[in-house]
Amino acid sequence: MDSLVNRSENVNLSLMSYVSFTFVGYFIIGLSLSVLPIFINKSLGFSLIVAGLVISLQYVSTFFLRAYSGKIIDGKGPKPAVLFSMLSFSLTGIFLMIAYYFRLSPFISLTFLIITRLLTGCAEGMVGASPINWAIMALGEKYTAKIISYNGVACYGALAIGASLGIIIEHKFSLYGIGILSIILGILGFLFAKTKENKTNTNHQDSQSFWKVLGKVAPFGICLALGGLGFASISTFITLYYNYFHWNNGALCLSIFGGLFVAGRLVFSNVINNYGGIKVAIACLLVETIGLLIIAFATTSQMALVGAGVTGLGFSLIFPALGVVAIKSVSPSSQGSALAGYGLFIDLSLGVAGPLIGAVADIWGMKYIFPFSAAMVFVGLGLAFVLKRKSKI
Repeated sequence: MDSLVNRSENVNLSLMSYVSFTFVGYFIIGLSLSVLPIFINKSLGFSLIVAGLVISLQYVSTFFLRAYSGKIIDGKGPKPAVLFSMLSFSLTGIFLMIAYYFRLSPFISLTFLIITRLLTGCAEGMVGASPINWAIMALGEKYTAKIISYNGVACYGALAIGASLGIIIEHKFSLYGIGILSIILGILGFLFAKTKENKTNTNHQDSQSFWKVLGKVAPFGICLALGGLGFASISTFITLYYNYFHWNNGALCLSIFGGLFVAGRLVFSNVINNYGGIKVAIACLLVETIGLLIIAFATTSQMALVGAGVTGLGFSLIFPALGVVAIKSVSPSSQGSALAGYGLFIDLSLGVAGPLIGAVADIWGMKYIFPFSAAMVFVGLGLAFVLKRKSKI
């Protein structure tokens, strides 16, 4: 009995050591997530569409780096991808500081912010699937669902914590403080990754092309992308949404979202193995839709917080639920490409969400962004039902 407990503890500790790279990367992303839209809109004087486009540029470069990272993981192992990502995260801090230095010259500042977002996207593209594959190679495929779930906790927990802390740091130390912290964390992540043994796939010569793998995981990825619009609307526009209604503590929505997200991953960690990925995804998309509708019809900031929590709970298991099914659709030698290709769709979702939801806000008004997001997630729910019928699960 004691040996089983020790084995479980060792697995959890080893797992967390790999997903710590995800935490560091997405914590750095989260630091500027809540402050940059306001900085671009209020301090530099650009429209909400421009703010959304600049934020979304991150996901454009992430999109193109995913395929490359999958190739590296399948051929050379995940360690080189993680090292590259940590160095890139450090560079984002440098360019963020330069952008703030030129804040009195809006177009120059915006140019450096664009470079910052593109670098952030490169870093995210390389770290997105690398820790998951690293952990699977080290611990075994039987822990895949658990690894993906814990990695998601690290990802969105880091985003929520980083976004809330970023507002505090920006208030006290400006964007310089966020830049310096990003540099330090990126370097520390790089040094820790250097200490870990790389893992390689011995059958990588049998792996399929990335684009062929992408075609197999695409149906699950599209469903994920539609579900991701709910998270994108909260992460990118919730602070501006709160400002529109003259409410306080908009960043608290991100914390509530992240807290319920993490709770959902931990409390319901076994439901994917027990009920199957498609069924869990359907339940989660329904809950997420309800959460977004609560925000849409909220008349107080407290009601919006409830909606954010319900949305976080709903979104919590969508990625691992569909991800487990997506991975099973390819051979083990192509898992790196499968996870990278599957992750492309959340990047696509977050990349499109900025300008798309920004356009909804500019054309129809800020109060329409959450009804729109709820409608998109509901479409994802319909697609999940189609996937269930086709797979006969």
